[in-house]
Amino acid sequence: MMSRSCPCGSNATFSDCCRPCLDGERHAPTAQALMRSRYAAFCEGAVEYLLATHLGAENRAGEREDLRRSIAGTHWIALTILDTRKGGVADTTGIVDFVAAFRPRGLAPGPVEIGQMHERSRFVRQGGRWLYTDGDALAPYVPGRNERCWCGSGRKYKQCHG
Repeated sequence: MMSRSCPCGSNATFSDCCRPCLDGERHAPTAQALMRSRYAAFCEGAVEYLLATHLGAENRAGEREDLRRSIAGTHWIALTILDTRKGGVADTTGIVDFVAAFRPRGLAPGPVEIGQMHERSRFVRQGGRWLYTDGDALAPYVPGRNERCWCGSGRKYKQCHG
C-alpha cells in the first residue's frame, strides 16, 4: 500500500511527518513543525489534537463543537509557510507566517472560489512541548507574478490568480 503525502506540504509521507504528532507518539520539535501538524489536524479532523496544542487547552473545551463545525465546513487545500522567526529546538518562543488555502464545503453546485487564511501565529514552548498561543490575521497574501501561487496549484501566480 502506498503512503499518502502529508497534507502539511512537507513532501514527506503523512505516516512519517504529522501523523505521529496527531497520534501522540511524539511532540513537534519546532514551532514550524507544530504549525504544520496543526494544519494537518484541521485537514484530518483531529479536534482533540488542536485543543491539546493550544495554550490554555483546559479552558477551550467549549470550542470543541465550534471546531468540529468549522472542520466539517472547510476543505483545506494547501499550506505555504512564508516566514519563521525563532521557534527552533533551543528556543522558547516562535512565530510562523503562513497562508492556508481552503474551499468551503457544502455549497450549491457550481464554481467555488478558493479562499486563503493568512496569519502570523505565535508559539511558546512549555514543558518541552510547543503550543500555539494566538495569531494575527493578515491581509490576503499576493506573491510576485513569477512565484508559486498560494492556492497549491503548483502554477505561477500570474497563471493562476494573478
